[in-house]
Amino acid sequence: MNRDILLTNATTSPESGIRTEEMLLNVGPQHPSTHGVLRLVVKIDGETIKEATPVMGYLHRGTEKLAENLTYTQIIPYTDRMDYVSAMTNNYVLCHAVETMMGVEVPERAQFLRLIAMELNRVASHLVWWGTYLLDIGAMGPFLYAFRDRESILDLFNELCGARMTFNYMRIGGVKWDAPPGWIDKVKEFVQYMKKELNNYHKLVTGNEIFINRLRGIGKFDQKTALDYSLSGVMLRSTGVKWDLRKDEPYCIYDRFEFDVPTATEGDCLARYHLRMAEIEQSLRILEQALDQFPSEGEVMGKVPRVIRPPAGEAYVRIESPRGEIGCYIASTGKDKPWRLKFRRPSFHNLQILPKLLEGENIANMVAVLGSIDIVLGEVDC
Repeated sequence: MNRDILLTNATTSPESGIRTEEMLLNVGPQHPSTHGVLRLVVKIDGETIKEATPVMGYLHRGTEKLAENLTYTQIIPYTDRMDYVSAMTNNYVLCHAVETMMGVEVPERAQFLRLIAMELNRVASHLVWWGTYLLDIGAMGPFLYAFRDRESILDLFNELCGARMTFNYMRIGGVKWDAPPGWIDKVKEFVQYMKKELNNYHKLVTGNEIFINRLRGIGKFDQKTALDYSLSGVMLRSTGVKWDLRKDEPYCIYDRFEFDVPTATEGDCLARYHLRMAEIEQSLRILEQALDQFPSEGEVMGKVPRVIRPPAGEAYVRIESPRGEIGCYIASTGKDKPWRLKFRRPSFHNLQILPKLLEGENIANMVAVLGSIDIVLGEVDC
């Protein structure tokens, strides 16, 4: 059925008496404000959204099925291509699942490098969101500042692992390489720089009355709805649920550091903005502590066999990515390739609430609501 048509179902607005027609409007799949190849089929009556249907699958690459024919080490680069804005957390969740099955002990220095890499990537991910979200709603300047500062993080990653976005840095049992000489000092300098820049971000945007009025009260939902839709990350915490796997189910070495889990109760786009900005601050706080405690020496790879063969059985682990809870389920038959592999992708789960949020909303708020969810289409489609 061709949905790209104009429906001639004429209605009359009781408030204004103006005669309108329902229309199907396509947003995407090639559209800058959909943050990837997402298509929204939107039924509008005048300027009011009656129904919105996300159409996914344009970026589907069959990662989970491909993994059945790959060794565990070969799967790691495929995880980079899922959430390509935060590939370090994807690397980690796969390695963590295999290490859990095999009982591998990861050296302390490698644990620190993993945590520093993940928190730097969390900051970089939120910078991408901040810049593009402000661009979505009409502000050009913040986008330039965000990508300027993100570039500093990508330069650090380039020194650490030889790549800027798809890192392939983590390994089962540790990390691929040790940090190069002077790298830790460079990260310390960046953390201090970013703390100052974050204050400038707040001066530029956060207190702006036009910005506040633009986002307050739109895309709103309550705690029960968040739980019903299995939301996680900022989408869940914006309704008052204080849930962060780094705190509630600590992994890596997160239990050694002090940091807060910011929450809000409003559940709207503005609350989600404030929480992501607060998360950048907490990530910098974690990085400061980790860099000060970084071991002066040590191995970066644990004792693992040359061929990775987890024992027969299954395991599920989950961690906190910048977008929420990402999980990895592995079923093994004892061979060097998984029998089944499945990822729980937070972008996919969080996107499910979009039709509910857009129903009855003004068409002008559609992009603002979509952007507040912070999806990455590589992770939605997998």
